[in-house]
Amino acid sequence: MPEAARWSLIVHGGAKTIDPDLHDRNRAGCAAAAEAGAAVLRAGGSAVFAAEVAVRVLEDDPVFNAGFGSVLTSDGTVEMDAAMMEGSGLTLGAVAGVRRVRNPVSVARLMLLARPVLLAGDGAERFATDHGMALVDPEAMVSREALASEHAKAHDTVGCVAIDAAGAIAAATSTGGLPGKHPGRIGDSPIAGAGLYADDTLGGCAFSGDGEAILRTVLAAQAMHALERGGSATEAADHAIARLGRVGGEAGVIVIERSSAFGIAHNSDHFALALHASGLDAPRAGVHRDEFKDILHG
Repeated sequence: MPEAARWSLIVHGGAKTIDPDLHDRNRAGCAAAAEAGAAVLRAGGSAVFAAEVAVRVLEDDPVFNAGFGSVLTSDGTVEMDAAMMEGSGLTLGAVAGVRRVRNPVSVARLMLLARPVLLAGDGAERFATDHGMALVDPEAMVSREALASEHAKAHDTVGCVAIDAAGAIAAATSTGGLPGKHPGRIGDSPIAGAGLYADDTLGGCAFSGDGEAILRTVLAAQAMHALERGGSATEAADHAIARLGRVGGEAGVIVIERSSAFGIAHNSDHFALALHASGLDAPRAGVHRDEFKDILHG
């Protein structure tokens, strides 16, 4: 296949301990998201659009802590964060603490064209309506199934990194945050350099895990610096997770370098993910470390 036609995409559904009964649903959900994003790239679409489409699939699946099915704050409400970054112009859009948006990642994508980089709460929702997005009742974002599952007891985030046929790279994240969190709490997911980053000259990354620890160690910046020093995607992922040891905490990261190579690392029991690429006939998905070896080298 000609170099110009190469593309790749990787998604994650969270680094955490996943109940064995939910392993297959996590694999299937991530695979569906990867296939949706891959369909965009296969048709010649942009990395930004592919990442948005993939993350929307994860936001709509109540097995994941993002969008519909997000965990609740201590007040019993849903507050969601999301971000999108494209690596051509280092353009960033992010929202935090939104309650009435079905797909927060789509608001983040719209903000790539706006002057503000990060909007929170009512301001973010006003931006969404000003750009033609309908708001929903906050109760519509609560999934009873999710609240009754192990999913509701763990912190996690969903994310995607994609590189399109033109070599443009995008990263996206979305999360409901920590269960029982203080209202107004914002983690790493909407913060460039912590929860995500994308730079066409290097690659892109997206994290999941203990948001406070990721913020304190600016893990996305750590991964990008490793790529800048000539490290591979795998080395960049490993370096970032090792850096987390400075403060403790649990995290996982997905990385794509500009060559389209993948990197995966985590210190959690499980890491739900799937990847797809122009050389593959179908997505590869897994939740265990031993599965990742087959995914990366199969």
